[in-house]
Amino acid sequence: MKKKVTQIDQLDLQSSIYTYADYLTWKLDEMVEIIKGKIFPISPAPNTYHQTLSVNLTGLLKMMLKGKSCRLFHAPTDVRLITNGPNDNQITTVVQPDLFIVCDPLKLDDQGCLGSPDFIIEILSFFNFVQRS
Repeated sequence: MKKKVTQIDQLDLQSSIYTYADYLTWKLDEMVEIIKGKIFPISPAPNTYHQTLSVNLTGLLKMMLKGKSCRLFHAPTDVRLITNGPNDNQITTVVQPDLFIVCDPLKLDDQGCLGSPDFIIEILSFFNFVQRS
């Protein structure tokens, strides 16, 4: 039986390859993404500039999508990219974009999006620091 993972330092960040099946078993306080089997910690809570921009974009996108079949989602919602196969133990990339749109309802399930969304927005939080400089 595998040891319960509750802290990121329990994981091998250098040489192990992780899957979405692994990710689902972790009980981490930190948020992480997996890209090609490697773990990448996500920054903690976004700053107010990031959140204001996210809310404003959400409002605009919601108006743009009104009456259309496409759906808008925001983090933290898992996007699982299929490279080796669609099963949780085959998926080695799972990310949580700030905002994304999915037009194919077959890509959506209870866990999020399986496959590439039609549109992704990732807000770069360092922009706030550039603005203030």
